[in-house]
Amino acid sequence: MKDLKFTRHRRLRHSANMRALVRETYLHKEDLIYPIFVVEGENKRNPVQSMPGVDQISLDLVEEEMKELVELGIKSVIVFGIPAEKDEVGSGAYHDHGIVQEATRKIKESYPELIVIADTCLCEYTSHGHCGVIQGESVLNDPSLELLARTAVSQAKAGADIIAPSNMMDGFVAAIRHGLDEAGFEHIPIMSYAVKYASAFYGPFRDAAESAPQFGDRKTYQMDPANRLEALREAESDVAEGADFLIVKPAMSYMDIMRDVKNHFNLPLVAYNVSGEYAMVKAAAANGWIDEKGIVLELLTGMKRAGVDLIITYHAKDVARWLSEQQ
Repeated sequence: MKDLKFTRHRRLRHSANMRALVRETYLHKEDLIYPIFVVEGENKRNPVQSMPGVDQISLDLVEEEMKELVELGIKSVIVFGIPAEKDEVGSGAYHDHGIVQEATRKIKESYPELIVIADTCLCEYTSHGHCGVIQGESVLNDPSLELLARTAVSQAKAGADIIAPSNMMDGFVAAIRHGLDEAGFEHIPIMSYAVKYASAFYGPFRDAAESAPQFGDRKTYQMDPANRLEALREAESDVAEGADFLIVKPAMSYMDIMRDVKNHFNLPLVAYNVSGEYAMVKAAAANGWIDEKGIVLELLTGMKRAGVDLIITYHAKDVARWLSEQQ
């Protein structure tokens, strides 16, 4: 055996400090974006049954929620709103006193340093649950763009730091960029849901946001999960139209897409670790089948390794606590 030659990779693994010394990928609190669901009314904290640990909260509890996040070291939130009333054209989305707009004002009044990302879509506000204007059972692309631009401008006026359009209409970034610029918000960046698949992982979110479509599905505007090259075409269009961040959604089944997008485009890349992914981990942990902390940290580190810079995740509070324990 003394003449046997081989490489000793284990030399760099023999202690915790040695492993830390050569670690290539790190997860930081600054990487985390926490989603919140805001409802109208007072003193409401409605648990989302399919997402243990996640609640719909009323406007008067937003400040309390932000205090917890700030104390944990989380610096960014994305705000989803559930209005009291819905209509065919989702007018609550672009009302100056809409639920996201009011939540944004409350957050910025109490915690101006927090980054507030406004979800810019119509599905939570439309009576039919689709992400745009409908005619019969068709979702119309171009008429939807005007409403999205109006929504973005109203959110920027309310103090949103970043606009995050998620409806996957063709030209949505161009329309929103034009609307923001015309209204004097040239400095507000767009975090585009550039690559959003028509996924089975969104079910629990639709419970939380009360946004399930009332007929059909979203496959005419969200992407086919089988397609890879199409993701690059979608991202390329958004970059050309003025996107400042690119989101890939969902995360766990699409790490190859994240790496492709990162390799092709030099913009900050965001993974959305979606509701179904969160729910599966929570369910397995509740049954004692997995080590929740170990699984979550491994999954999110995998996303970072795949090339993402930021992660929208419902695990953010727990992850922030775990990262503090490691310090």
